[in-house]
Amino acid sequence: MITALITASVLGLLFHGIHRKVIARVQMRPGPPIWQEFLHAAKFAFKQTWIPASASEVHYVTVVLFSIAIWSGALYVLIAGGNILLLFGIYLLHKVLEHHMGLAAGSPYTKFGAIRSVISATSEIPLLTTIVVIYLFTGSLHLSEIVAWQSENGMLLIFAFPAAVAMYLILLSKMPYGPFSIVEAKELVSGYKTEHFGSWRAGLEVGFAIKTVVLLLTFVLLFFGGYSWPIVLVLMFFVLLSLSFVCAFTPMLGPYDAVTVQSLMTGILVVYIIGVWILL
Repeated sequence: MITALITASVLGLLFHGIHRKVIARVQMRPGPPIWQEFLHAAKFAFKQTWIPASASEVHYVTVVLFSIAIWSGALYVLIAGGNILLLFGIYLLHKVLEHHMGLAAGSPYTKFGAIRSVISATSEIPLLTTIVVIYLFTGSLHLSEIVAWQSENGMLLIFAFPAAVAMYLILLSKMPYGPFSIVEAKELVSGYKTEHFGSWRAGLEVGFAIKTVVLLLTFVLLFFGGYSWPIVLVLMFFVLLSLSFVCAFTPMLGPYDAVTVQSLMTGILVVYIIGVWILL
């Protein structure tokens, strides 16, 4: 498991660098090198570390450890082929984490980030409808059984395309510089992460790197099925590229516009679920 965590951390930081580079190139900017996120993490790790006077010390430190812990747990569930309810429950915990991270530092910028994390909680609702759609087709909520079903019947990407779109929007909402990245908008500096620096910020960067790998891997396993690891990595890379292109071409939505789009997607999925349930 330690090897998997190290691999996920390195791969996640690399993916973040590629994401920034692709966005820059599409927008006709040179952009940073793809290893820039490694430099950021290293820079923060060796910078002076202290806690702001306005922060709750225990709260401020705990959110960093909690971020690494929940995404490490999600990675373990993926590797073990566990229940996707548990996996998606961890996704919901991340929204709670965002809120508490914003409140921990006592800064007005982080507090606004915390408020927006509550507003953007709608982005997690499609998770529930996605679970229902997957269960209607496969009859299981265990990832290993869902992957096995696809090896016999074909990709869920084809059978449950609307659910794949909903899950894709969830990935998009968690990617930096995207249309739904309202908790990290420019007017909030770095949003809920603004007051975390030094080794605490390095820890957050590692936790979010693991998060990106978990999100991409979950999407590939749920909607493409199980393949050899080289093929899975290639599929993850192409999903990342598509997300980067969307982020490059799409302006950031306002908080309530983001909620509206995600609510509409949830409504469409509910209608789709009713149709599938009737047909099956």
